[in-house]
Amino acid sequence: MPAVQVIQHTDGEYLGRVEDHLEGRGIAFQYVRPHVAGSWFPESIEDISCLFLMGGGPWGGAGVKNLPIIMEEVSFVEKCLAAEIPVVGFGLGSQILCHAAGGGSDARDLSFDLTEFVRTDDNGLNGFLPERMPAAVYMRDWPKPPSAAKILARDLEDRPAVFQIGERSVGFASHPGFKLGMIEDLIMEFDDFPPDTGDTLLQMHAVQNDMEDALVYIMTGLVQVTELMQRQKLGRNPAALKSCAA
Repeated sequence: MPAVQVIQHTDGEYLGRVEDHLEGRGIAFQYVRPHVAGSWFPESIEDISCLFLMGGGPWGGAGVKNLPIIMEEVSFVEKCLAAEIPVVGFGLGSQILCHAAGGGSDARDLSFDLTEFVRTDDNGLNGFLPERMPAAVYMRDWPKPPSAAKILARDLEDRPAVFQIGERSVGFASHPGFKLGMIEDLIMEFDDFPPDTGDTLLQMHAVQNDMEDALVYIMTGLVQVTELMQRQKLGRNPAALKSCAA
């Protein structure tokens, strides 16, 4: 079983272009799909070296329309954080990360927005986080990081958009590897979808190359911060990782 686990909440949203960057580095991963009947949810953190949490389409985390298994996931992520296992959250996944770390979610209607994230910490993602990056946000509610989190970037409304919790866990209010087809699949998958999606899809199409360029730097920094290369080789044993770093 690959030590990198990816929890998927919808059929339409997966790692997208992030897959290419992991595969190019030889980092194996496995999808877990608890929303599918007959599927499974990890019972133990024992063999997990890193956890990715995907978005949730119309599901949120602020109480209006919560993901049905949000409490189960929050509890699981709490265990990962306590064991110093890196957690990376996209969209709803970043809200779940916040809840597990002592933060939460701010209520917000489901929307699909093309915006821009602006770096607020020059050392974000080991200095690789772009100064400005286009972002497609398809999400209900908004992540509310705990007070101890480092805010690495904010959106144009001054909301936390990229943040780091502890040494190794990172949340993104958007999915940095979104593909146009993923948005289209989310719209078709659920009856609940944002208005005016067609216009936003056209806008997103125009900045796809810029999003791909930004992802190169984002993934370089993210792989370093989460120590994914080392963890792929050595597992999540803290002593082995510290020995390798030394």
